[in-house]
Amino acid sequence: MKLSVLDQAPVRRGVTPEEALQESVELAQHAEILGYERYWFAEHHNTNGLVSVAPEIMATRIASATNKIKVGTGGVLLPQYSPLKVAETFHTIAGLFPGRVDLGVGRSPGGTEQTRSALADGAESGMGEFPRKLEELQGFLHNSLPREHAYRSIKASPRVKEPAPLWVLGLSEGSAKRAAELGIGFVFGHFISPAKPDAMPIYKEEFRPSVTREKPYGIVCIFVVCAETEEKAEELAESQDHWLLSVGKGRDTQIPSPDLIQKRQLTETDKETIRQNRKRCVIGTPAKVREELERLQEEYQADEFMLITNIYDKEAKWKSYELIKNEIDHNNIM
Repeated sequence: MKLSVLDQAPVRRGVTPEEALQESVELAQHAEILGYERYWFAEHHNTNGLVSVAPEIMATRIASATNKIKVGTGGVLLPQYSPLKVAETFHTIAGLFPGRVDLGVGRSPGGTEQTRSALADGAESGMGEFPRKLEELQGFLHNSLPREHAYRSIKASPRVKEPAPLWVLGLSEGSAKRAAELGIGFVFGHFISPAKPDAMPIYKEEFRPSVTREKPYGIVCIFVVCAETEEKAEELAESQDHWLLSVGKGRDTQIPSPDLIQKRQLTETDKETIRQNRKRCVIGTPAKVREELERLQEEYQADEFMLITNIYDKEAKWKSYELIKNEIDHNNIM
């Protein structure tokens, strides 16, 4: 079982955005030492608590601060951008860090409709253009646009030998089919919507080899909180529970401190929302987390898990990633 990290660069209440960005650099260095496969950044806009707004810049910064871990995006909001510009940006990063760069793209608007409009400089929504843009992006990355395409003569620069592998992030069978048809990697967002485990098997069954990838490869992204005891894991996860609750309500996206959590009064509706959100998470001791990931690996036919841990305690967050990786490595050796 391979493990990676997805970082939304969350801001813990009381911490500045500058400090949060530096924490991401430090966590990536920690993840490399532990032996994590890759380290990706999400893209979110117009929030006070998620500062990964430019994942391509964050990936470049991480690559320069590490030696071998793969870096990438999970993912660039392709409907808002030009496929050529995205291709050239990632050709540049791939040229700077050969063999270490992934390009994950998603269909999300990146926030509210007003935010989306501002990102696209007032242009009408390009959400429906995502399939076309995805094909064009693959064509620009590999200089494989059809001869009859209007942009066939345009070559994305710099013309690197090894373009960044292309991945599509999705939540549905439709996105799985799209990834399969194009022959690119597929990342399923269990941390957003755990209700469609059939998407990954469909991707595997319908995959067609392409200029990007010869064989299918699927990653499942999930919230995980791990500690040495069940009680400690539950205690740590409380800040993530409250954070998800606030995010779901469209409120504060900073991770709340324990003091703030103690002052909050949860309604029965809030408590039920937290219970439902737990379906997006794995929380517990190393052995429990491993067992649950093994179950999900079989259910999803996953090749890799990408973990998100958005808790308030910085040291405990680092320890969570360490405990999980050590447990998986120990079990693999046995």
